Amino acid sequence: MTRRRFDLTDFEWSIVQPLLPNKPRGVPRVDDRRIINGILWRFRTGSPWADVPERYGPYTTCYNRFVRWRKAGVWDHVLREVAKAFDGDIVMIDSSCVRVHRKRYEWPTGISVDICRVPRPVGFRTSALSAAA
Repeated sequence: MTRRRFDLTDFEWSIVQPLLPNKPRGVPRVDDRRIINGILWRFRTGSPWADVPERYGPYTTCYNRFVRWRKAGVWDHVLREVAKAFDGDIVMIDSSCVRVHRKRYEWPTGISVDICRVPRPVGFRTSALSAAA
């Protein structure tokens, strides 16, 4: 298998491999490196699990292994060790999105509420200037 742009390098794999659980189950395991590359592909693209390319193995294996290792705390340990190995040269960023414009919300009963025009409690002041007035 040729290394793709975002797959683990040999150096990264040498850090990650010893940290992975290797307890054999009933069925022979799919290559851990391929599965981890599939998991990383999924999170880098934001795609659904079902869209993981076949070159990374069955998407169900990628999902099941991710969930099993998450519950066991494997990912926390792996990320800590990778950060140590790169000695601060690696940055992980969360790209959360927050809606900041006005929104109208409709309750299940059909009542419509403008979120920006919710009545304020009596005596509520929005700034120090209104408190001085």
